[in-house]
Amino acid sequence: MKKICCALFLLLMMQAATAQDSVYLFSYFKDNGQDGLHLAYSMDGYTWKALKNDRSFLTPTAGKDKLMRDPCIIRGADGKFHMVWTVSWNEQSIGYASSDDLIHWSAQQDIPVMAKEPDTRNCWAPEITYDAKNKTYMIYWATTIPGRFKAGEGTGDDQYNHRMYYVTTRDFKQFSPAKLLYDHGFNVIDATIVPNGKEYIMFLKDETRTPPQKNIRISTSKQLAGPYSKPSAPITGNYWAEGPTVLKMKGKWLVYFDKYRDHKYGAIESTGGKNWTDVTDKISLPKGLRHGSIFVVTKDEFNKLNQ
Repeated sequence: MKKICCALFLLLMMQAATAQDSVYLFSYFKDNGQDGLHLAYSMDGYTWKALKNDRSFLTPTAGKDKLMRDPCIIRGADGKFHMVWTVSWNEQSIGYASSDDLIHWSAQQDIPVMAKEPDTRNCWAPEITYDAKNKTYMIYWATTIPGRFKAGEGTGDDQYNHRMYYVTTRDFKQFSPAKLLYDHGFNVIDATIVPNGKEYIMFLKDETRTPPQKNIRISTSKQLAGPYSKPSAPITGNYWAEGPTVLKMKGKWLVYFDKYRDHKYGAIESTGGKNWTDVTDKISLPKGLRHGSIFVVTKDEFNKLNQ
């Protein structure tokens, strides 16, 4: 009995040590994204503190406007951290860089993902999701091509009528041609896609201005590149929300989003993905944080960042 108890105690200690060996990081930008990449950390997924006294980890150099908005970071199959971001309000490209430690970064690339569509107005809020089945990375973003889609014309801000587009790559050097990813007849931006068992869940923003939507919804697909279902009813409340980023933690989905008209962040959580509870009163984030992405690092990686 003593041996069993000791073994059980050691197992529980190992599980606790494993749980404590990871730290959540939040990549984000401030103001207009002119000073670059900011990082915050959390041990519990709710309370976040800025690293490096909220100074930038990387100054933007890609694109004509040299902004670094909406930074999305994932750990790739190669162990590296891969980041994409919005370089401008009105360019036809996105930014890309990689790092082994989130401190030292590769040369920044300006990837002209929509160069073959000369009427493209913008490339906003790019994100990356890894396709383990095909061993490729999918980069996706929101773009408006004037006159391309009749549905949604005149319902957005400043005549924007976005749809989601994507490219794939294995090495971040060669990219497939851009293709349409999501069109269900409405103005859509800020998609983020997470694997969930045998399906993929897309959290997206309905960007319709007239009549106002400006909320977060969900679509699903069996394949990363779609086709994705029609959107769910809004999962956010009676406020304008954008820039969702998702954390799956202890069997719960936790979705952060920017309540940008209220100049603060909100959060909702769910155990099954259907019924959502507002947990905004449980979260705490650095002042001025604008949306990006949440990912996980080891305690050793975090300690190097926090020196």
